[in-house]
Amino acid sequence: LVRMKPVIVVHGGAGRIFKEREEGCRAGVVRAALRGYSVLKQGGSALDAVEEAVRSMEDDPHFNAGCGSVLNEKGEVEMDAIIMDGKNLDSGAVSAVKCIANPIKLARLVMEKTKHMLLTDHGAHLFAQAMGIPEVPGEKLITERSRERWKKNLEPDSNPEEFQKDLGTVGAVAIDSEGNVACATSTGGLSNKLIGRVGDTACIGSGGYADNHSGATSTTGHGESIMKVVLARLILYHMEQGMSPEVAADTALDYMKTRVGGLGGVIVVNKAGEWAAKFSTKQMSWATVKDDNLHYGIYAGEKHIKSLDEALASEGEGF
Repeated sequence: LVRMKPVIVVHGGAGRIFKEREEGCRAGVVRAALRGYSVLKQGGSALDAVEEAVRSMEDDPHFNAGCGSVLNEKGEVEMDAIIMDGKNLDSGAVSAVKCIANPIKLARLVMEKTKHMLLTDHGAHLFAQAMGIPEVPGEKLITERSRERWKKNLEPDSNPEEFQKDLGTVGAVAIDSEGNVACATSTGGLSNKLIGRVGDTACIGSGGYADNHSGATSTTGHGESIMKVVLARLILYHMEQGMSPEVAADTALDYMKTRVGGLGGVIVVNKAGEWAAKFSTKQMSWATVKDDNLHYGIYAGEKHIKSLDEALASEGEGF
């Protein structure tokens, strides 16, 4: 068996990241990547690594997933999440779930404890109860910022579309030392969305896809556009045709932009452990750990590199 060098890539959502939130977003994706990588370094699976990385961002109020999710038209949090195993194409997803802290954990349980791939709303709630997942009061997931934005969007002259631009989703892709790939994606969706609206995140092939034969990808951006072109699967298709992760990502994002006018971002890892983080929006927070080096950025063309030791030291003892 060929030992692969493990790689993890994470994103904290594509769009517009306001200046005062930049530091928090950078720190959040870096922390998530370091956590996922430490799972891989200890011989853990790609699946465990992406779940851990996404859970870390769900718990971080800087991101539109878990705590910090945006609110629907009624002022509630409804979340979507997906996880996929590239070894056997198993996947689990949940949509329109409320009152749980970590939808990604529930998605993983759907994959492992049921014969199904996607549970929604009330059914997902019953399943969470059956699995002993603690319920958290809806208010616990709502940040001041999400409530402010929701109120703003209710004003008669507001344009929620304008506000969507700084929203993202969180996601992770990884390859472990055995060469297995996995992806995970989680989101609170669109601000002031209709009740019951489900975007690309919970949809296999759109919000994410993982196949050991080619690689794994997680997407972020305008959900309806991503669904129209089945963005995650499209990227892997391009890699199957021989494109590098970078070219495949750019080609698919270009197609989405020209064909349906949609903007977004993607992270990709292929079966050889090559990775990419690409976006057609103004910004996307992302981080990667490979060969014990951390790479991260937010703006197009921005790429910081630190050694793992340096990164872990600056994460402080809290890590």
